[in-house]
Amino acid sequence: MEMTNFSLIYPSIESKNLHLAGKLTPDIDMYTLEELGMLEILDLKSSSLSEYFTVSPEVMEYRSKTFIDMMENPPLVSTLNKLVPILTDITELRRLEADNHDGEDYLSSITEIELYISCIENLNSGLSKARANIKSPAFIALDKRISELVESDYYKELNEKLRELTKRVREIKSVTIGVNLDTRLRPQSAGVLSINAESFKSGDVLDKILRLNFKDDEYTCIASLVPFNKKQSETQQTALSNAFNSAINDVYKSSLKSWKKIVQTYVLENTDFLLEIMPEIEFLVKGTELLIKLRERGCDLVFPEIMPMGDRIFEARDLYNPAVAIKLQKEEEIIPNDIDFNSENAYIYVLTGPNRGGKSVITCAIGLALSMMQLGLLVPARSAKISPADAIFTHFPTGADDTIDKGRLGEECARLGEIFDCVTPHSLVLLDESLSSTGSYEGSYIASEVLSGLAIVGCRCLFATHLHELAADIDRINENSSKSGGVRIETLVAGIEEGQRSFKIYRAKPDGKSYARDIAERYGLTYENILKKIQQ
Repeated sequence: MEMTNFSLIYPSIESKNLHLAGKLTPDIDMYTLEELGMLEILDLKSSSLSEYFTVSPEVMEYRSKTFIDMMENPPLVSTLNKLVPILTDITELRRLEADNHDGEDYLSSITEIELYISCIENLNSGLSKARANIKSPAFIALDKRISELVESDYYKELNEKLRELTKRVREIKSVTIGVNLDTRLRPQSAGVLSINAESFKSGDVLDKILRLNFKDDEYTCIASLVPFNKKQSETQQTALSNAFNSAINDVYKSSLKSWKKIVQTYVLENTDFLLEIMPEIEFLVKGTELLIKLRERGCDLVFPEIMPMGDRIFEARDLYNPAVAIKLQKEEEIIPNDIDFNSENAYIYVLTGPNRGGKSVITCAIGLALSMMQLGLLVPARSAKISPADAIFTHFPTGADDTIDKGRLGEECARLGEIFDCVTPHSLVLLDESLSSTGSYEGSYIASEVLSGLAIVGCRCLFATHLHELAADIDRINENSSKSGGVRIETLVAGIEEGQRSFKIYRAKPDGKSYARDIAERYGLTYENILKKIQQ
């Protein structure tokens, strides 16, 4: 049975090959994912998360059905979790065999078959429990393959042979060793005389002194070999173990040759199929665990309507940041927001508002939602329509370090320049407090140039900033960029209700003075508060 070229996350081998060739892979690096917080909520050990991003609606929809199946069928998650350590053991066993350069190892061959059969039995058991509820093409295909394999005559025969051969090995309790001595009683040569199904007995001191007819009881020890004691080094233990395994392999050499043929021609092919999807299994399990955490938190999850990439749409209702949602206590409220990037509203927004008013949270939420969709996950919103991006770029420079040749502002500008080297109309650009390392006049000037350039590109962009002068200058920027065919830029504000941050985002013109007064009041720096202090 041909089991190679199988995937749980690609609907066809053609789609997988296109992805591996880079034709379906967007430009998203690990630095961007780290800034968004994606690596914090979906951390993979055996592969890089960026490998799984796709621009193909077919692949996204295929994966979303797989994730939904796993969310609705706990046996699938537990089955895949059990599979990973077994496959890891197979990988380690093969590595050790390769290091030893020994192709004839009877015991390791049996161990690998046992591990392989354990994989198949675990898969078959878990899939059978969820079979009535499985709806995703990935698990339907996997279930069909595993069922055909388990029901095949060859697999049944393999199990029978394994039981027989394993029994023979497991029955070995002791080995009778013969040692030839020279005239001075020095060992000349040694070999295995027999392999026994019972352990030898340790005789007492009187037996050792009086017993002269050893043949009456072949399994009573009359003297221990010195190397077998508690002070035996690890090297000695390994050497002795290898010697006995080698002897056993020699004894079973005739059956070993036919056994190895079975391993090579049938078992290894099918084990390779399972080993190849190990990274996919981890991706699916970790992604499902994330979605289940959000669902248990009471958060909305939806698979968005995927729009054409050329439409550059991002419309989400009740969007929230999943990284923040997971950290909140159950009694703490999650504040969702509506966001619209489209031709009717705007493709570029400048977001202003008070410090700690939710600007960074919503900026990351947009990037996380798009990332989750392009991984095939459900997204953190009540409803959504989203066009895939060919790249996601972030510029969150608040933690950037100065360098000797550029300084912090120079580093910020250099990174912004790198974005312009790669950005297209189909990209998403997220800027959070960019150009905050300089004065408001210089920062606003450079930011207006950056926004004008992004408007000409026509990509989706959110610029969260404390530069209120920039937001106030949007009309002028729009007037200039429109002459060159630039898209419209609009403003958003993080709101305040009754003097408190609401964490709600609104379409509105910014009022820098009110935010400045909010900050001043928070730290007791209004004129009234200062006057009270100096008059005390």
